[in-house]
Amino acid sequence: MLQTWRSALTDKGTLLMFIVAPIIYAFFYPWPYLTQELRRVPVAIVDQDHSNIARQIGRFTQASPRLDLRFVTSSEAEAKAALARREIEGYVLLPQGLKRDVLRGQAVVAPVLADGAYFLINKVVLSGFGEVLGTVSAGIELRQLQAKGASPLGAAASRSPLNLSTVALYNKTQGYGSYVVPAVAVLIIQQLMLIGTAMWVGTWFERRRPEADSLATWAARTLAFACLGLLSAAWFFGPVFRFFDYGHSGNVAGAALLLLPYCWGIAALGVALGALLADRERSMQALLCTSLPIAFLSGFSWPREALPAPLFALGDFIPAVVGIQTFVRLNQMGATLAEVRPFAEILLLQALGFSVLAVWALRRRQMGEAKNVA
Repeated sequence: MLQTWRSALTDKGTLLMFIVAPIIYAFFYPWPYLTQELRRVPVAIVDQDHSNIARQIGRFTQASPRLDLRFVTSSEAEAKAALARREIEGYVLLPQGLKRDVLRGQAVVAPVLADGAYFLINKVVLSGFGEVLGTVSAGIELRQLQAKGASPLGAAASRSPLNLSTVALYNKTQGYGSYVVPAVAVLIIQQLMLIGTAMWVGTWFERRRPEADSLATWAARTLAFACLGLLSAAWFFGPVFRFFDYGHSGNVAGAALLLLPYCWGIAALGVALGALLADRERSMQALLCTSLPIAFLSGFSWPREALPAPLFALGDFIPAVVGIQTFVRLNQMGATLAEVRPFAEILLLQALGFSVLAVWALRRRQMGEAKNVA
């Protein structure tokens, strides 16, 4: 183990994967999400009514923390042109006769248009205008009830007898960073471990050592790489999550326990890949392109249950996919070991299966080298 650590940490490539990259990723990746919530999205109002109600909607839009009102126009073509140039991200159309229909007690449709290609921006535009129109509508309804003789409290109770209060259970800030970074961190740990381990093992076999190291020696090397992975996981799950105020420390003991098979399985898979490829650069070339597909299979950007059955099954053979489901529940949601038992069993099976794969790959490589020497 000591020899492996010394060799890995004096090699610039593996040092970058195991030590330098986790530090860089820990701050570079969460950095764009520091504000957590998208605010002040540029929008416009197409006012074809020119009434006091339309002007009130404009004032409430200016006051909204979600929206940044850039201009008010009576031409929808002008707003569409600004949307196409990305000068605004959406607009609301206040139709002619808005005030007349409101005073008659008729329902009015005020279309909100936004670019659905950018789902976060689209959500903010729709929800922001929804809050504005809802607030104005509520004020009008309360005034109408009071005009019929209801008291202010009675009008409020009549309009909304049941009040809704939403509380975020796990993502307290309801921010994008708190949602995506804890999941991606598990994938980062896997990819850096896999590339670093496979790179070191590939370099080892590039030297074409004729001796056949024992399985105990390779077990010690695998354990050395697993310990480096544990160090990386402790760095992300502890100081990094705490620094950025992401959910953490939900079930520390459970997370620490299941990190053992998780990191061992990744290290064993890295040894197997390194032995099969036996090339320093080829492991990085083969693994770099896998990060995005694994992210889509993992179930945090799209529910795993909604994936086609073959892709769902494929995810059970990837440590990060199962790890994300496990460690988000343990770290952010405070799940018990009993609640993540199905994932824990898969992690244990992965550790065992990848160990067997590593033994086969090492034996295959060593036999091939022995023939070459002979």
